[in-house]
Amino acid sequence: MTGLAVTAAACSSSSPSTPAAANGAGSGNGNVTGNVVVFAATSLKGAFDSIGTKFEKAHPGVTVKFNYSGSSTLATQINQGAPADVFASADDKNMKVVTSDNGASGQPEEFARNKLEIMVGAGNPKNIKTVNDLARQNIKVTVCEPAVPCGNYSKEIFANAGVTVHPVSEETTVSSVVTKVTLGEADAGIVYTTDVKANGGKTTGVPIPPDQNVTAKYPIVTVKGAPNAAGAKAFMKYVLSSAGQAVLDKFGFLPPGK
Repeated sequence: MTGLAVTAAACSSSSPSTPAAANGAGSGNGNVTGNVVVFAATSLKGAFDSIGTKFEKAHPGVTVKFNYSGSSTLATQINQGAPADVFASADDKNMKVVTSDNGASGQPEEFARNKLEIMVGAGNPKNIKTVNDLARQNIKVTVCEPAVPCGNYSKEIFANAGVTVHPVSEETTVSSVVTKVTLGEADAGIVYTTDVKANGGKTTGVPIPPDQNVTAKYPIVTVKGAPNAAGAKAFMKYVLSSAGQAVLDKFGFLPPGK
C-alpha cells in the first residue's frame, strides 16, 4: 500500500493503474489484480490506511494507492481526468460534483458518518467550553475553507449556535487544522471527532451539543472509466463489509444511518 501525490495539473500525465482480471469484478473473491487508486477525504487517512493493508492481504497481487486531500480538491481532480478508481468523499455535496458531471460508475453508497468537535490545545489552556467561546477576541480559531466539507460543516455549526466567528485561517484540509492547533498556531479549530481521537494527548476535544452539531455523511463510488474497475468494486465491497466497518468503528466513525 502506498500514498499517491496527485495534482490537477499533473492528472493527464499520471500513469494509470494496471487493469484487473476480467473475471470476478466486484465479487470480492480475490480475483482482482494490479493497482487500486483510491481518492479519499483526508479525515479517512488512518482508517483507510488500515483498510488498505487488510484489503491487500485479502487480495494477493493487489496494491492500494491512496490520494488524500480535501473532498473538493479530489472532486476537481477527478473531473479533470485524474486516473482514479474510487472516490470516497466526506460529504454528499462534493460527491455530487463528480456524479453530476457523469464521473461515476453506479450510485454512491454511504459507508460511514462522523461528528464535529472543537479541538483545543492539550489541557484546554484557554478554557474553551462552548462554540460561543470561539467568538472571543482573544481566541485564535482555524477552520477549513468553505468549499471543504469540514469548512462547510463549521459554518453550519456557527449558524446553529447563533455565533459569528472570525477565523485567523481557513485551511484546505482538516489535517492542516489539526496541525495548527497541535503546534499552538491556533487556540481552537473545528475538526471531526475522529481527528481528536487520532491525535491522542497532543490536543483536547471539546464536545459540541447535539442541537448545534452536524452529521458528516461519507459516500463512496467507483469512478467512471476507472483503470481498475474490478479492483474498485472489490475495494468498495470491502469498505462496506463487516471487516471494513469494524476498522472504521475502531477509528471512531459512526456506521451509515447513525
